Amino acid sequence: MRVRIWGCRGSVPTPGPQTVRCGGNTSCIEISLDDGTVFVLDAGTGIRELGNQLAENGVKHVHLMLTHLHLDHLEGLRFFAPLFDPESTIDLWGPRSPVVTLKERIRRSFSPPLFPIDLMDTPGRVNFHELPKTQWRIGEARLIASLIVHPGPTVGYRIEADGSSVAYIPDHEPALTGDFARRSRDWISGGSIAEDVDLLLHDAQYFEEEYDGRLGWGHSSVDSAMAYADAVGARRVVLFHHDPTHSDETMERLEAEARSLGSNTHDPPIVAREGMVLELPSR
Repeated sequence: MRVRIWGCRGSVPTPGPQTVRCGGNTSCIEISLDDGTVFVLDAGTGIRELGNQLAENGVKHVHLMLTHLHLDHLEGLRFFAPLFDPESTIDLWGPRSPVVTLKERIRRSFSPPLFPIDLMDTPGRVNFHELPKTQWRIGEARLIASLIVHPGPTVGYRIEADGSSVAYIPDHEPALTGDFARRSRDWISGGSIAEDVDLLLHDAQYFEEEYDGRLGWGHSSVDSAMAYADAVGARRVVLFHHDPTHSDETMERLEAEARSLGSNTHDPPIVAREGMVLELPSR
């Protein structure tokens, strides 16, 4: 299994000289399996360049997994090359709403005054799938989705394939649930998808002193992220969803802070960087 980060910034794109190393594109990662299956997780601005790469490589079938529909996880979809390829098929997964279908909610972002092209007029074929469902299989991969603590219907994902596992929880505020570290994993937000996972990509938007003024905004401090990783038994942690005010130098300090906290993970935590590739060997 191969994981590539195409965007790891939170809230809003932040291009510029202060974010060259970590990148300014919003959330998007690619997971490629040994059998050629491609999963794309979230459709922030990082998905535009990923789509161009998929088109160059002749990939015609993509599984797109949306955690939620906040703009920083959806804004790149309108520029995703497979949508405009009549030979491409996109299976699009996302959280269910009790009011409006997933298809109609996404279609709103493809309408005036936001965008001149209706989603139904794009030539690529899109199949919509609403979540959560307990678990399902795509080819050789086993997938699990679970609702997590973040404003609006939001899910996290777990993908198991090629003898490895990845959990993707980019927007998450487990601290709102109280002392989660003392609970059974069955009672921890996202515990069913993150338990004993080989690689956890998790929200760590704030330093602890920043979080105090942002309680309830839906994101984690680095302290909470590391406590969460320990509580669920993650083997490796990548800190994700970087605050738009955080420069590369600030992200280096955040990474150092994460490592200073101590952890039961097998490898030291690292901050996500745009273009980073992570190879997961079979266990």
